[in-house]
Amino acid sequence: MVSATFRFYEELNDFLPAERRRQAFTCGCARAATVKHMIEALGVPHTEVELVLVNGESVDFARLLHDGDRVAVYPRFEALDISPLLKVRDHPLRELRFIADAHLGGLASLLRMCGFDTLYDNHFEDSQIAALAAEQHRIVLSRDRELLKRRIVTHGCYVHALKPALQLRELFERLDLAGSARPFSLCLHCNLPLHEVAAEQARPRLPPRVAVLYSRFLGCDACQRIYWEGSHWRSMCALLAPLLDSWPPD
Repeated sequence: MVSATFRFYEELNDFLPAERRRQAFTCGCARAATVKHMIEALGVPHTEVELVLVNGESVDFARLLHDGDRVAVYPRFEALDISPLLKVRDHPLRELRFIADAHLGGLASLLRMCGFDTLYDNHFEDSQIAALAAEQHRIVLSRDRELLKRRIVTHGCYVHALKPALQLRELFERLDLAGSARPFSLCLHCNLPLHEVAAEQARPRLPPRVAVLYSRFLGCDACQRIYWEGSHWRSMCALLAPLLDSWPPD
C-alpha cells in the first residue's frame, strides 16, 4: 500500500480530527489515489483548498500519490498573491455569484441585501445546486461537506457560523467582499435588480402612513415589491456598517 505524509494549514484543520490538527501525519492511500481523493477522504472539501504542494512542487488535484510523498495543503490566501503557483483550478471566477443550499436562506437574503447575485430555493436538491453552480459559474455556499466534495463543484465555501449575521461576516472576511458590495441594488425576494420608482407611482402600492413619511422608493419589476428607507432599512444599515468602510453613505 502507498503511504503519504500530509500537513494541513490554518482553517483546514477544522475539518480534521483533533489528533491530526496542525501537525504532519502519515496515512495509507488507495492504489492510484489522487490528491483530490485523499484530501477529501481525510474530510476536507476540495473547494476549501487553494494550493497543494507535493514534495515542495505545486500540483493539481489529479496528481497521483506515490509512496513517501509529502503533501502540504493550504486554504485561500488573503494577503499574498500566489496566482503564479495555482494549479488546482483552471481559473478564478471573475464575478462573485453564489448559490446557497437549503439551510442558508437567511444568509442568501443578506447577500442579496449587499448586492450579490445569490440563488436560493429551499426545494433545491444537492444535485441541482451542483449543476447550477457549474453551469452558471457560481460559488456554492453550504454546511454540507459532501455537497462541496462533488466533482463538478469547482468553487465553494463551507460556512462555519450558525447565525446568518455571523455567516455574512465570515464570508466578507474570507472572500474580501467589501469592495464588491452594492447594498440595496437587488430584490431580497427575486434576486433581480431594483430601480428607482417615482413617488406618485409607488404610493398606490404602499401603506398610507409610508406614502406620507417617505419620498424615495425602489421597486422590483418581477414581484412588484416596493422598498423604502424605513426601520427595516436602518436595521440593515446597522448590520452593514461594521463590514463596509463608509456605510450608510452621507
